[in-house]
Amino acid sequence: MRHRAIRPAIALILLAPAPAAAASHLTAHPVGLAALAIFGLAYLLVMLEEFTRLRKSKPVILAAGIIWAMIAWVHAGTGLSAEVEAALKHNLLEFAELFLFLLAAMTYVNAMEERNVFDALRAWLIRRGFGYRRLFWLTGGLAFFLSPVIDNLTTALVMCAVVLAVGRDDRRFVGLACIGIVVAANAGGAFSPFGDITTLMVWQKGLVDFQAFFVLFIPAAVNYLVPAALMHLAVPWGTPAPETETVALKRGAVPIMVLFALTIVTAVSFHNLLHLPPMLGMMTGLGLLQIYGYYLKKTHRPRPGDVPGYGTAGDVLPMAHRGYDIFQRIARAEWDTLLFFYGVVLAVGGLGFLGYLALASQAMYAGLGPTLANVLVGLLSAVVDNIPVMFAVLSMEPQMSLGQWLLVTLTAGVGGSLLSIGSAAGVALMGQARGAYTFFTHLRWTPAVALGYAAAIGAHLWLNARWFALPAPAV
Repeated sequence: MRHRAIRPAIALILLAPAPAAAASHLTAHPVGLAALAIFGLAYLLVMLEEFTRLRKSKPVILAAGIIWAMIAWVHAGTGLSAEVEAALKHNLLEFAELFLFLLAAMTYVNAMEERNVFDALRAWLIRRGFGYRRLFWLTGGLAFFLSPVIDNLTTALVMCAVVLAVGRDDRRFVGLACIGIVVAANAGGAFSPFGDITTLMVWQKGLVDFQAFFVLFIPAAVNYLVPAALMHLAVPWGTPAPETETVALKRGAVPIMVLFALTIVTAVSFHNLLHLPPMLGMMTGLGLLQIYGYYLKKTHRPRPGDVPGYGTAGDVLPMAHRGYDIFQRIARAEWDTLLFFYGVVLAVGGLGFLGYLALASQAMYAGLGPTLANVLVGLLSAVVDNIPVMFAVLSMEPQMSLGQWLLVTLTAGVGGSLLSIGSAAGVALMGQARGAYTFFTHLRWTPAVALGYAAAIGAHLWLNARWFALPAPAV
């Protein structure tokens, strides 16, 4: 999602889907090969973001524009210009729905962060004086149950802040706790449409109903509990020195949390009852937050004691203390992620329009069968961003049962836990807990995480066997 490290280029050929109505088959044409090369180069720059400091959205946005310009040029004299325009608009509509949904969700998370919701939770945990082993399970458990609501990245960052605050003197504990948090956050995000962009894409596509995601709860829990139980014995004994930090919630924090819950209910109701896109419910909820933000701003009364030196003649109140501004929260949305998603959807959709959809679908789902293909999707997610991987699968539109769609949702969500670079949570925590949680720290426990991955797949195949007999909804 947000930041990615090195990704092998060998996987790029699998990331070339398109709308089902692709009008050309130019996989061997110079334009098709050039488009594939351009996408490969752009994604290579995405892989190297950690080293080049070039934001990942920039190369894929440029690649998307070049690819579609090449497609339009090669079809200009064939009478298919209308089909090219229709395919582009199809991809743009898919991006717009996800963009607006994520923008509303990110704004709510930023609003709660600004109102000290997450800082207050962190301070409360620090004051409890828990031992290392209890903290290991507490931070992992909270990550598992919070990530389905506030997304896996935000959850991981909050829990890591707790670990660093109480365990900074024990690098071994920090490393193990961070692994547990990454696995738990990714697992928790896999059984909720709100927990990860990939689950959100599957839900908005209409392939899995909202309530059906929750049959993945036990497989997702197994994915976390198996490696956590194995790591438990390696977590050191002892209790860190208790802290006394206290963080108070700002005015309006609780109503904003209530509005967020109401917004989720609205999005689900719009989709399930009114058959409208979930993003409409999320944007309606964003409107509620904007109105409430207006109320907070108009009723804000700063106290002189809140700002050192404020109250003397000629003083100007700092911007941070001038009241609540909803557009500051919108501005703090992760725009690099949102624009990266735009580039991926359009660039990958363009490659699919050129005909790579048929090649990928034939190689994976026809050649290997859906179960093995979906397991491999999860393994691929450990080294390649799961957004283009899942978008590729959705664009291939393989004929699968509902159980298989749930399987690929699970594997794409938890497969990134196999390596520290396989998920946004892992990459972010490597930066936050620099030195204590590294690629090789995580790699030492990859066999345990892989055992949990296999156990989760087995649990889904066994417990949810009846879902494999149910056809997926028509889209």
